[in-house]
Amino acid sequence: MVSDFLQYIQYEKNYSSRTVLLYHEELERFFRFLELNPDEFVPDNISNSDIQHWILFLLDDKKISPRTIAPKISILKSFWRFLLKRGYTQKNPLLNIVLPKTNKPLPAFFKVREMDMVLDDSFLPNEFEALRDRLIIALFYATGIRLSELLNIEDKDIYLNEGSLKVLGKRNKERIIPISKELCSEIESYIKLRNKTIERLDSNLFLRKNGKKTYPKLIYNIVRDRMTEVSSLKKRSPHVLRHTFATTMLNNGADLNAVKELLGHSSLAATQVYTHTNFKELQNIYKQAHPRAQ
Repeated sequence: MVSDFLQYIQYEKNYSSRTVLLYHEELERFFRFLELNPDEFVPDNISNSDIQHWILFLLDDKKISPRTIAPKISILKSFWRFLLKRGYTQKNPLLNIVLPKTNKPLPAFFKVREMDMVLDDSFLPNEFEALRDRLIIALFYATGIRLSELLNIEDKDIYLNEGSLKVLGKRNKERIIPISKELCSEIESYIKLRNKTIERLDSNLFLRKNGKKTYPKLIYNIVRDRMTEVSSLKKRSPHVLRHTFATTMLNNGADLNAVKELLGHSSLAATQVYTHTNFKELQNIYKQAHPRAQ
């Protein structure tokens, strides 16, 4: 049955050979724990308590964290869905399985003063790359857009008179994001200098000196290098600027649903992680300020 499942995910689901190998190894470990032959076991004999004992066994291994257990259970669930679909069993022992709680890492974000230091820093307005790099950081911070969304912005997506920006998000969903007059002015200045300085070979907003569009590694390096000057965060990426936008908005009283729409999240749960960040900040302030907090 395991062999049938592995063939199914490889040839019908088109999983990579690496993923198929991972599934094979995890299923082998599970059946080894139960002391069963993977291709001769009886699915109906596997119980919910067998799964729970497997989880407890994994938790006893100090090298395995609760976070790494979830993918192992996910593989088992996929396997049992296959068994049910093919009629090997009508019983699912993975129903109502309780996974160990994991501590989700809070999103890293830059402080407002750090952003002010970068954006208010003196720069050479007549240098194309300097103006472009500053605008890239300003746009990330002001809109919370993703790296992929920034890379695909074209001049036609910017409505300077209306003060808005159109981006194409995940699953090709378009959304309109408001931008300030100040940012509109900066974009206008950049476009004028860009068109004056380089021969434009691409329709994208952000270009290189050779006239071609920018690419992910270049944008990442621009953000990392500029933010390294003011921040000690380990991660200094475009995505941290997205976190910074969301955290700043919520810290200043923005409605959670509004932030969800601006970020292009499909569910509110994805946006709610930033409320935990705010509470963490409150905890730190409380501990520092209250004499009995310790």
